[in-house]
Amino acid sequence: MPILTLLKQLAKLCICKNSLFTSCLSMLNIHTLAIPTASLTWLYLPPALVLLPIAYTILISAWMYPILVHWVWSPKGWLSAFNKTSPLLGSGMIDFAGSGVVHMTGGLAGLMGCIMVGPRLGRFDSNGKPVDMPGHSATLVVLGTCLLWFGWYGFNPGSTLNIVSPLGSGSANFYLTSGRAAVTTTLSGAAGVLTALITTFVRHKAWDLISVCNGALVGFVSITAGAAVVEPWAAIIAGIVGSLIFDFTCWLWLKLRIDDPLSASPMHGICGMWGVLFTGFFATEAYVGQAYVNGRYGAFMGGGGHLLACQIIGILVISGWVITLSGTLFLILKFLNLLRISPEEEQAGLDVSKHGGSAYNFDHGLNKPDHVKI
Repeated sequence: MPILTLLKQLAKLCICKNSLFTSCLSMLNIHTLAIPTASLTWLYLPPALVLLPIAYTILISAWMYPILVHWVWSPKGWLSAFNKTSPLLGSGMIDFAGSGVVHMTGGLAGLMGCIMVGPRLGRFDSNGKPVDMPGHSATLVVLGTCLLWFGWYGFNPGSTLNIVSPLGSGSANFYLTSGRAAVTTTLSGAAGVLTALITTFVRHKAWDLISVCNGALVGFVSITAGAAVVEPWAAIIAGIVGSLIFDFTCWLWLKLRIDDPLSASPMHGICGMWGVLFTGFFATEAYVGQAYVNGRYGAFMGGGGHLLACQIIGILVISGWVITLSGTLFLILKFLNLLRISPEEEQAGLDVSKHGGSAYNFDHGLNKPDHVKI
């Protein structure tokens, strides 16, 4: 309960105050809630590796993300559709729950990390062809997907921050917007699931469970920017196209020898871009009027190109900001030889080489106990 109370107060502070300092401070405090828990894992890392999580946590939580929050969501942000005085191109960028601000930021930062770290040992053979390295527990993948699916109903519909107007009037805009976001989130995720199921069966003649989970999450990412401002039928398009983009990007990354173990950069980075762009095509006039102060809407819905242009500018700005800052950080860490452990330690695994024991019985070659730790 104390954490929920703190989050509510921080949200109110970020909405009621318009200054960059207040927005950054609020978002920094929200992220700081996770730092004590993460610190428990850092205690087990050798001194050289402790710097890595500290460095990117500070960069993302204290600088990279809060600046984007201000640009896109503050009433004074230059990209913001909440800007009443001088919105970009008379519209501003619509990113309702964060396909760009949240998902592109994490996905593109992760992509830069993958590029700088390089592929895992054995991920590609001597001819450069990818070697399959599946995860060890489909059960945990499904569990995590179900938790995220449930959480997305707070993430998207909850981005109205209120279900009833604090002013006592205009509550309909809040509950209609929140309800619509729940419906479009469900439909986009379901469309992503079915698309992934079908495309995987066409390729491999098998119904693949992990692809289904990825399809659901891709659908959610794709609708996050426009969840409140598009029709339900358009949400289905978001999920279908997002799933196809995800499959193509995963294939492309392997061709480029980019090893993303969790496929996080295709899912969050590239499909986050699609979510922002999709909103520029399909946002409707009536729904934009309910959720935002500016009335520009999608190009395919008769709104002209103002919103679409803002969405494209937003994609370019977020991409440039995240890639430049995260790429610089990881390049410095790589120069200082702080990004990778030795091949011997990587082969044995960090459980054995850094934490003193393994979760599985196998010959790790480091002459350490290989008993199962529970």
